[in-house]
Amino acid sequence: MDCLSPPVSTPPRLLDRVRQAIRTRHYSPRTERAYVGWIKRYIFFYDAKRHPDTMGAPEVISFLSHLAMSERVSASTQNQAFSALLFLYREVLGIELQALATTPRAKPSVHVPVVLSRDEVQAVLRQMSGTPWLMASLMYASGLRLLECARLRVKDIDFHRREITVRDGKGRKDRRTVLPDALTAPLHAHLERIRAQHSVDLTRGGGSVALPGALERKWPRAAWEWGWQWVFPATRPYFEPVLRAPRRHHLHETVLQRAFALAVRSAGLVKRATCHTLRHSFATHLLETGYDIRTVQELLGHRDVSTTMIYTHVLKRGGFAVRSPLDFANGT
Repeated sequence: MDCLSPPVSTPPRLLDRVRQAIRTRHYSPRTERAYVGWIKRYIFFYDAKRHPDTMGAPEVISFLSHLAMSERVSASTQNQAFSALLFLYREVLGIELQALATTPRAKPSVHVPVVLSRDEVQAVLRQMSGTPWLMASLMYASGLRLLECARLRVKDIDFHRREITVRDGKGRKDRRTVLPDALTAPLHAHLERIRAQHSVDLTRGGGSVALPGALERKWPRAAWEWGWQWVFPATRPYFEPVLRAPRRHHLHETVLQRAFALAVRSAGLVKRATCHTLRHSFATHLLETGYDIRTVQELLGHRDVSTTMIYTHVLKRGGFAVRSPLDFANGT
């Protein structure tokens, strides 16, 4: 009788349920890591042995208050924690915390973005070389985010139409942006080197890349095709346990971040510029040139034009174009 009894299935652990719920809704891996991290912190803030379904709105509000008052996190960080805990209770535990419906979200601060002048951009790029230079140049020339640049695939670059297709960008949206003529030759030369490397990988039993969603099941051989390869692959392959073969990831974003930070220091800039500053500079310089706000919005992939409007500060140069009274006093 015992041998015929069905096996006793243990229910999945809470964090596994969270991960499953996130993946079912096709949230990004970064969102998954962030939500799981906040839920862990929430649980251990009280008692690791206490299950969240025994807690509720008062505990959530107390935790969020601790983040703001004791840890002094930013408004955006507090709101991310808020979203993670709402997801936990609403989507995973099936509990609607009514008291949280009237809890106000932290109001994020509005900062004018750091923007480099054209000369400053060139000064930084002159301090870079190789693949980091090409990636930074492309981010500035096309308005790409850091991960959008790192995740470019060969098929997404259209040399004939002079455009780049950004797949699954922020908000899980695709968009097209400009491919500059000045980078056509360097990109061609770079891709020739990458294709030669891909050919070597194929002869060694590798040559595949991870594909989005369920495409690996739908198109089993696509992972080895040239068009799906990363434009900026990692320098070393990793071993994929399911395929039992080497595979390449895209170049890690920290490689470019470190190279860019070093270039900013070497160029002698005092501005706190990061890789994302190149995207800010792209938008600002287009508006300075006279392109309309809607065009810039589409190139950046902003859902709302109000997000793009933050760059219009460049149209009000020098304190809203007001001349200082000291200039008048000096007769200038």
